[in-house]
Amino acid sequence: MVANLGDDDPPVPRKGATGRRRRRRRESPLAWWGLFGAIAIAAYAMRSWRIALLGLLLWCLYEFVLVPTICRIMTRQGFPCREPVRGRLFGCGPAHQSMKNDALWRLVGVRNPPRKDPGPDAEADPGGESGVLVVSAAVRGRLGQADRALIVLAAVGTVVTIAGMIYGF
Repeated sequence: MVANLGDDDPPVPRKGATGRRRRRRRESPLAWWGLFGAIAIAAYAMRSWRIALLGLLLWCLYEFVLVPTICRIMTRQGFPCREPVRGRLFGCGPAHQSMKNDALWRLVGVRNPPRKDPGPDAEADPGGESGVLVVSAAVRGRLGQADRALIVLAAVGTVVTIAGMIYGF
């Protein structure tokens, strides 16, 4: 690698470049579902409930942290955030992650332990001078019905898997 001596011309931007980085193409969810199907077929063919539990645990991991999805936290104007994230438990940035954490605590039925810094996105329009409808952080942080259902199913699947592992010992 050669050091930049500063006497080179700056690179010419490509035609149509807007300054945004191009996103990497994600793998198809069909690959994951093919793997889940193969594990289910293997479990059935071998008559092994342990392999079925392994497939269930892999599906739970996929739903919690690997599924390609979008953030879906409501912006202050009331529109869902369309930034891509990996996993149903995660938000696209620190402020959205904070609201997603609050929503996950509410899903369990527990109030989120107090935070030191609520974040800049948590406060509503204090002066009311923007002229824009501002949606509160509690409303913006609600989980969608599909996300809620799949998180609960994955949590139940994780509990079933742990109980099956304990039973298998």
